[in-house]
Amino acid sequence: MPSQPSLFSQIFSRNMLICIFTGFSSGLPFYIITGLLPVWLRSEKVDLETLGYFTAVTLPFSWKFIWAPLLDRYVPPFLGRRRGWMLISQGCLILSLALFGIIDPQTHFGLTLIAALAVLTSFFAANQDIVLDAYRREILSDNELGLGNSIHVNAYRVAGLVPGSLSLILADYLPWQTVFILTAMFMLPGILMTLFLSREPQIALKSQRTLSDNLIEPFKEFFGRKGVLSALAILAFIFLYKLGDSMATALISPFYLDMGYSKTQIGLVAKNASLWPMIIAGILGGIIMLRIGINRALWLFGAVQIITILGFAWLAAQGPFERIESYEIIALTLVIAAEYIGVGLGTSAFVAFMARETNPQYTATQLALFTSLSALPRATLNTQAGNLINYFGYYDYFWLCFFLAIPGMLCLFWIAPWNGEK
Repeated sequence: MPSQPSLFSQIFSRNMLICIFTGFSSGLPFYIITGLLPVWLRSEKVDLETLGYFTAVTLPFSWKFIWAPLLDRYVPPFLGRRRGWMLISQGCLILSLALFGIIDPQTHFGLTLIAALAVLTSFFAANQDIVLDAYRREILSDNELGLGNSIHVNAYRVAGLVPGSLSLILADYLPWQTVFILTAMFMLPGILMTLFLSREPQIALKSQRTLSDNLIEPFKEFFGRKGVLSALAILAFIFLYKLGDSMATALISPFYLDMGYSKTQIGLVAKNASLWPMIIAGILGGIIMLRIGINRALWLFGAVQIITILGFAWLAAQGPFERIESYEIIALTLVIAAEYIGVGLGTSAFVAFMARETNPQYTATQLALFTSLSALPRATLNTQAGNLINYFGYYDYFWLCFFLAIPGMLCLFWIAPWNGEK
């Protein structure tokens, strides 16, 4: 009987290194769209209500399951089915991201152009996510899913430090056009990974699958394998599990600005305060999942994820601040560190769960369906974040987000019981 691989060999492997690159490449465009763009527009005096509606530009992340079958069915003439689409998506992203900053948001037409470019960038980013998610699922064994997806999630979050920290600091000294070009260049590591590090997965597919097969069979297989009621429960859980957290962070960068923090302080303190707690929590979360399984991790990590939302409510109760001194910096540091511990843990278990529920024959389409559903609140309900904040105020709004997170946890009784499948 083959020996069990050591924990060291599972952590420091080629597959885990690839997961670092997939996470960084996936996270960078998302955080530019959801983090850097709102700060830029808010600094240009765009109102909160408009910024709330601006979150709708992420709709392609919620609808990517529609064209995911095309990426399963058609193979580019270079690099293979997964790596070919990776390179195409990454090339389009580096170009579209660099175009931000050249348009003046002060005019109504300019804001419309920015929104259109943001939607196009979201499409390219969603396209990349479809392929990266499928690729990661196909190279990881079932036992590696927890750790691999934990590393992916942590690298995803680390990518947020570029637009959320470095770019904000540069924005105090350089024109926004230059900032966006420099930020876009951080897509290059992902391109290098696609060209030189990754290998095309060898998955035995059913021969001569038609486009119709790729459109219908992934959904038919999922509902047939799980049963209709169980499948619907899983889809409800995927929609609800990150709902509260998604709403809480919808306009988090403008929230920091409105609390009185400068862009440099947000870049140096708010973002960097998340780095080490996030990395440590993510790595520990992946190791813990190797031991306790995905189900129990969803319970434990989800509880932390909910509780840390209240840190924002506590910070909102303290501000807005007229002066930013030691106390205000420490308060922001604690809130952000706690939030990234909770989100990092919860997301790593959540992504591993979604990957576990797929069939390798239909990885891209089924994972696209799951991740699209998880992104749906961000692209729909988050559009009302600005209106809700104006109505409730920041403090009551964050309490609302806390209560919105509870239904997702209740779903665990049915789809991931504590003593159920690991």
